Amino acid sequence: MILKGAEAARYCARPDPGRAGLLLFGADAMRVAMKRQEAIAALVGPQGEAEMRLTRIPAGELRKDGARLGDAIRETGFFPGPRVVFLEDATDGLTETVGAALKDWRPGDAVIVVTAGGLTGKSTLKTLFEKAPNAVSIGFYDDPPTREEIEAELSRAGLAQIDPAAMADLGVLARALDPGDFRQTLEKIGLYKWGDTTPLTPAEVAALAPATLEAEVDDLLHAVAEGESRAVGLLMRRLEGQGVLPVTLCIQALRHFRALHMAASDPGGVASGLARARVFGPRRDRMQRQAQTLGTRALEGAVALLLDTDLTLRSASRAPGMALMERALIRIAMMRR
Repeated sequence: MILKGAEAARYCARPDPGRAGLLLFGADAMRVAMKRQEAIAALVGPQGEAEMRLTRIPAGELRKDGARLGDAIRETGFFPGPRVVFLEDATDGLTETVGAALKDWRPGDAVIVVTAGGLTGKSTLKTLFEKAPNAVSIGFYDDPPTREEIEAELSRAGLAQIDPAAMADLGVLARALDPGDFRQTLEKIGLYKWGDTTPLTPAEVAALAPATLEAEVDDLLHAVAEGESRAVGLLMRRLEGQGVLPVTLCIQALRHFRALHMAASDPGGVASGLARARVFGPRRDRMQRQAQTLGTRALEGAVALLLDTDLTLRSASRAPGMALMERALIRIAMMRR
C-alpha cells in the first residue's frame, strides 16, 4: 500500500502494529530518519530500545546472512511488548530477503521497518512494499512539511495555540530551511513557549528563526532600499571591518532586491510575491513597503546594476571592490528619489 501527504504523516505518527512492514525512502536522509524515529517510537514506546524490543540490522550484515531477518522478527524478547526490526539503508539487492520475511510474517512477530535512499519507479524493493497486502510504502521527496505536519510537531512540543499569521510564516520557513534545521527551529519554539498559554505570534517566529543575513548587512540593505544614501558609507565601513567581502555583500544585495522585484511584479500582489520569495516576519512588512515604494521599473534597474557590479568584482578589474560596491548601493539608494 502506498501512502502520501497527510495520510503518510498520520501513519508515521500512529503506525498499525498489525501490518508486517513499513518502508520509508527518499533522497533526503534527514527527513527519512526523522520519520523513522517517529514511527519506531510509536510502535515500541519510549522504553522500547532500553527493553531490547528494537533490533537494528544494517543492510551490509543482512547481505552476509540472509536468514537473520526472519530469525529476528520471530525472536521472543525478555520484556513483554511490541517489537520492531529496523533494517537500515536497504537496496534492491535485498528485495528477495525482505519479501520472504513479509510472506512468513505472523501476528505477534516484530514489525519490519525499512529505510532506503532515493528509490526509482522501477525499484523492486519499492514495488514489493507497494503490492504487499500487509505492508506500507512511504516516499519522501523535496516537498516541504505540510501544515498538518507542522501543527503535529508543535503539538508534541506542548504548543496548542498558534496565530494564523505565525502559521503562515512557519510555512514559508519550512520551504526555506532543510528538514533538520526546520525541526530544530520548531523544538526551539516549543522550549521558548513552554508554560506560555498565549498564541505563538509572527514576531516570536521571526525572533526564533535561524538568521539568513547578518544583522548589520540587513541594516545596510534596508537603508539602501529606503533611500538612506548617507547611511551607506558608515554601514559599509563596519562590514568591511568585520571582514565581509564585496562579492559576498553583492550576492546578498542581489538576493534582497530580487525578492523585492519578485514581490513588486507578482500578479497576486506584493504580499504574495514576498511569500514566494520566502520572506516572513517583521522583515516582510518592511520589505513590502520597500517594494511598493520603489516599483517594478526601479527594482529592475537595481538588479541590473548589481549584476553588472558582480561581473566587475569577479573579473580581472583592479578597481577596489568595496568602493565599487559602495558606489552601486548609493546609486540604488538615490533611485528612490
